[in-house]
Amino acid sequence: MIGVRFKVKCLPEKTDQALAAFRGIVAASRPLDGAIHFDMGRDITDPYSFIAIEVFADRAALDRQESLPVVQKTTGLFQEFLAGEPEATIFHVSSSEP
Repeated sequence: MIGVRFKVKCLPEKTDQALAAFRGIVAASRPLDGAIHFDMGRDITDPYSFIAIEVFADRAALDRQESLPVVQKTTGLFQEFLAGEPEATIFHVSSSEP
């Protein structure tokens, strides 16, 4: 199992556009084969930052998600939307509990 924490900070004037794009990613990613959880929300301390928590069955599922057209389109707009570099951490999980 693979977990991903992904955070971006948007330019204030581009936040609404980014939010619409991120909604598209969430909608396309949740039903994907091998996607166990896919959630994204705003940082409660910074209204211009978004954090995604993603859990996939394996690396192949993460690769499928990253290759989705909506993901490719959105990441192509990062230079226009973001105030800095995205933060990403990948966790390799050997077990989990409810």
